[in-house]
Amino acid sequence: MNVHIGPLTPAHAGEVMTVQRAAYLAEARRYGAWDLPPLVETLEAIQAHLSDGTPALGAFDGTRLVGSVRSRVEGERMEVARLAVAPDVQGGGVGRRLLEAIGERAPESVSVVWLFTGAESDGNIGFYESAGFVRVHEHLDAVGIRCVTLERKRCPLDVVR
Repeated sequence: MNVHIGPLTPAHAGEVMTVQRAAYLAEARRYGAWDLPPLVETLEAIQAHLSDGTPALGAFDGTRLVGSVRSRVEGERMEVARLAVAPDVQGGGVGRRLLEAIGERAPESVSVVWLFTGAESDGNIGFYESAGFVRVHEHLDAVGIRCVTLERKRCPLDVVR
C-alpha cells in the first residue's frame, strides 16, 4: 500500500463519511451506542467542516481514501477530531501518519493539541499515549459515554507547512 497524506476538500465529504462510519462501528459496538456523533454526522455537516479552513487531511492509497482526520481550532488549542481509518487498513500506520500530519499543520497560534476518546477504548488510549498525549480529564459525552481527554503540548518540531 502506497499511502500519501493530502488535504481534504468538501468534494471528499462522501468518502470521509463512508470511512468514518466504517471506522467508528467498532466503538459503537463497544459502547452499545449507535448514535455516536461520527456515525450520525450528516454529509452537509462534513462538507461545512471541510469548508471552514481548519486543517483536514486524508490518507489516500492511489485515489481511495483510507483515512481522514479533521480539526477544530480555538485560540491556542486545536482539537484533533474524527480520526478515522478504514477497517481493512487499520494497524498499518495510517492513523499515526494522520495524527502526526494534523499536528504539523496546526496554526502557529496553537500551543496545545487535544482529543478525546472513550474511557474503555484501551487500544485508542494506548495509541494516543504512544504519540505523546497525556490524560488530563474525564467527562461524559453527549450520549452518556465516559470519555478521556488527552492533550499534548505542541512539539518544537511541529511546523506549519
